Amino acid sequence: MANWGTMLVFFGSLYPTTTRFTFIEALKKYGLCLLFHLNSPFPPTVTDCSGFTLTLQFSVLTKTQLAFIQFSLIEEMAEGALSGVAKGIIGIAGKLALSEVALIWGVKDEINKLKETVSTIKAVLMGAEAKQHNSEAIKVWLQRLKDAMFDADDLLDEISTEALQREVMTRDKAKKVRILFSKPNQPAYGIRMGHKVKEMRERLVAIAADRQFHLDERREEIQVRNESRRQTHSFVSAENVIGREEDKKAIIGSLLDPNVKENVSVLPIVGIGGLGKTTVAQLVFNDKELRDHFEPKVWVCVSENFDVKIIVEKILECIKNEKPKDLEMNTLVNNLQKEINGKRYLLVLDDVWNENREKWLSLKDILTGGARGSGILLTTRIKKVAEITKSMQLHLLRGLDDQQSWSLLKKMAFKEGEELKNASFEKIGNEILKKCGGIPLAIRAIGGLLYLRKSVREWQLFKDNDLLNISEEANDILPTLKLSYDHLPSHLKQCFAFCSIFPKDCKIEKVSLIYMWMAQGFIKLYNEKKCPQDVGNEYFMDLLWRSFFQEVEKDELGNI
Repeated sequence: MANWGTMLVFFGSLYPTTTRFTFIEALKKYGLCLLFHLNSPFPPTVTDCSGFTLTLQFSVLTKTQLAFIQFSLIEEMAEGALSGVAKGIIGIAGKLALSEVALIWGVKDEINKLKETVSTIKAVLMGAEAKQHNSEAIKVWLQRLKDAMFDADDLLDEISTEALQREVMTRDKAKKVRILFSKPNQPAYGIRMGHKVKEMRERLVAIAADRQFHLDERREEIQVRNESRRQTHSFVSAENVIGREEDKKAIIGSLLDPNVKENVSVLPIVGIGGLGKTTVAQLVFNDKELRDHFEPKVWVCVSENFDVKIIVEKILECIKNEKPKDLEMNTLVNNLQKEINGKRYLLVLDDVWNENREKWLSLKDILTGGARGSGILLTTRIKKVAEITKSMQLHLLRGLDDQQSWSLLKKMAFKEGEELKNASFEKIGNEILKKCGGIPLAIRAIGGLLYLRKSVREWQLFKDNDLLNISEEANDILPTLKLSYDHLPSHLKQCFAFCSIFPKDCKIEKVSLIYMWMAQGFIKLYNEKKCPQDVGNEYFMDLLWRSFFQEVEKDELGNI
């Protein structure tokens, strides 16, 4: 039979030690309410998987202060989630301000003021989160703000829970069901909560006023732009690439397939950051077999800004070796079509992030005049981008296997032709590689750091100590991998960051994860007709399509 006391303590452990809360609040905030309907008679009954019917006595853990175990881990989730917390506070405050109890308690005005304050702060939050990596002052300011935001969220939860209790008590009073809640004096409670909300608002105002740096307001969430994004090119030294020969052959085979129906085929290469999508595209672009097959061959680095006019200008610049003058779009399109219509061309669109199908179609329409067999090779981290662009099966790029990973690490860590004098190098190296997940970018960066370490002891020390701080030394890794996270909307950032509570190599059940997101209040219902589970499934699939989840298992019906 389920131990409900233990179960509640587990969920309650996610609360900070400074917070006192009732049993029903834990049910509401941490998802135990999924086990039964709070509208049912009290005490409610629950039938567990063993068939036992349990009666929940609400007096058992009323006003009990529970242990702090995991809250700090969730609170310290990756940056970007704070915008989601602010959005949640605004939503809860809006509902409370419209409720009858807020009017009875006299807290409506203070809650509205708190909502306005948080809305004003939220306008600069996204800008602050994008800039914090380059400013210690912004990072410290955000930490202070985060502490206050979580306290505000807890305070509104407490008021919401008390309001829910009173609603249930009022509804069930006629049934004369014994309720084991505490019943504080309503006017006194309202005055106390009003003071708390006012103090919280003043605390947030003080933090906002203490900002000693400029931040642009963003009333709408936009993708984070990384101004230092690299500009890619078509050249690659093939002898320095390991483990991508099969990928190259498969892509070339698809591009040269004589049975393609479209004049211009689109083949996306999909994979997470650092896997080498651009490198594979470079190998294909420079292959001798394609040299005489396609004319012209064009390489365009698209990056975050999918502006059709800019892309057309870049294509023309690549073909004619001169930058187009400031021309109207119609002139640019006419000039481009003169260059490609009737010709079997190959166009590489590298690093594409655009998920807007209309934008893609407006570009594709301009490019459809090529001769039969023309191809567009597109690299992206996002499966949704691949789905809206592809005309043939996408190529999913995977990490290097163990042997390929060791070959690449050895190539980067030792001089060419240098003999390994001790087999311990390979043993330690393979342990280090477990942290890399077959990602070539990470392996190359770590190999570079090991290049001047010539003894087994130095390698062992690196594995035991330096590897933990790899992001500080190999500064190409984190920005590249983090770019995908920066592009997530705030509601997905907090959902993904929550997954950090799972240990490495843990198999996560999709349904359980969605319930956990629901319990944390991460699921926002944008459509009242949808249930939280459906919206949670949309969140999960969005993260999956953006390559944040790997090695997904499906049943015989194709369900994850």
